[in-house]
Amino acid sequence: MSATLSRRITLGLLVLFGVGDILGAGIYGLVGKAAGEMGNAVWLAFLTSMVAAGLTGLSYASIGSRYPKAGGAAYVTHRAFGKPFLSYVVGLAVAASGLTSMAAASRAFSGYFTGLVPLPQPVVVALFCVAIALVVIRGIREALWMNAICTIIELGGLVFILAVGARYIGAVDYLDAVTPANPTGSITPALMLSGAVLTFYSFIGFEDILNVSEEVVQPERNLPLGLLLAVGISSVVYMGISVVAVSVVPAGELAASKQPLVDVVRRAAPWMPAGLYGFIAMFAVANTALLNFVMGSRLMYGMARQGLLPSALGRVHSTRRTPHVAALAILGVLLVLALSGDISTLAKATSVLLLVCFATVNVSLIVLQRRPGEARGRFEVPALVPALGTLICLAMLSFAKSQELFVAGIMVAAIVGLYLVQRPSARAVEHLET
Repeated sequence: MSATLSRRITLGLLVLFGVGDILGAGIYGLVGKAAGEMGNAVWLAFLTSMVAAGLTGLSYASIGSRYPKAGGAAYVTHRAFGKPFLSYVVGLAVAASGLTSMAAASRAFSGYFTGLVPLPQPVVVALFCVAIALVVIRGIREALWMNAICTIIELGGLVFILAVGARYIGAVDYLDAVTPANPTGSITPALMLSGAVLTFYSFIGFEDILNVSEEVVQPERNLPLGLLLAVGISSVVYMGISVVAVSVVPAGELAASKQPLVDVVRRAAPWMPAGLYGFIAMFAVANTALLNFVMGSRLMYGMARQGLLPSALGRVHSTRRTPHVAALAILGVLLVLALSGDISTLAKATSVLLLVCFATVNVSLIVLQRRPGEARGRFEVPALVPALGTLICLAMLSFAKSQELFVAGIMVAAIVGLYLVQRPSARAVEHLET
């Protein structure tokens, strides 16, 4: 009998894992940009994103219950529709979202860094990308140690903001959505959905909770509950930070800032040494880029070994035992993206790619639920859940703008080109994310 994974992850540990995975560069880098679109009502964008993440998260939980060893977007899409091309595009679109996410994090890092050291932003972006790549190539142990340190620092930084800014709450009207693009200040579904396309970037990571489903105690209960709690707790933190931020610093000033949370701290805690919070923010942003880089390099390596990508990407360094060719390939694409786009466009492009994939996953679950003889899981959701998840994902996508659609479109076009060159087998595509 083959060994199986031990179920040792309790509900509490699962929630901590989820919260740690979700929190990161999104709030540190995007709260200012979101305030520029939503004014003092920026918290509503995070609320809308929470609903979208929660509904799709429930669908993922149901999928993980049905197919615990292969619950990825590519596998589920292939099982539902049996189209290798569609499954390949969906699977790699998830991977591509990691690239745009890293690029957005790189821009956010440069904003905080140049607030401390007056260097040209392109230089800082390039050096940051290279530094992260070198950590990943150096070894997984070094990457995990860096992740642990960054996670502790980023969580502490957010708690600090909430603590020093609490006394400012109530200083402004939180339903005032006046911005240059919205001079009347009207809060409409269109405004909320447009803002949510940007803030949805902050929720990336909730789907990763399914990766540990085989190690969760009582998964039929704890998996969906842990996922919802992680999304809910992260949402409360995000909304709390956004409320404090616009209470301390006017929304227009936040929108123009390259280091929005540093500006909040300067006013709410002027006694804090100059530059210290910028240092904290850089750790938080670096963590997001690092985790995406580790995931992306391993995914490229595995796909190359399966014949889904060029075989050279499957090489391993002789001494460091890391997928160095895949890491260098990611670095090349990352530099192009990070040096050619701004943080808002890159974050929205990430959201566009994931919203398309999440809508496809929700539809796939509906198809599988209606298919006679399809095995059911230990945790099932009514068809209304994936249906609503699909609708809100599509609604948010309908308010994406041309810049982010262009970036996402280039990524999808590259994926289509890879498919035509590689011509992977249907079986390899089916297990693309296993």
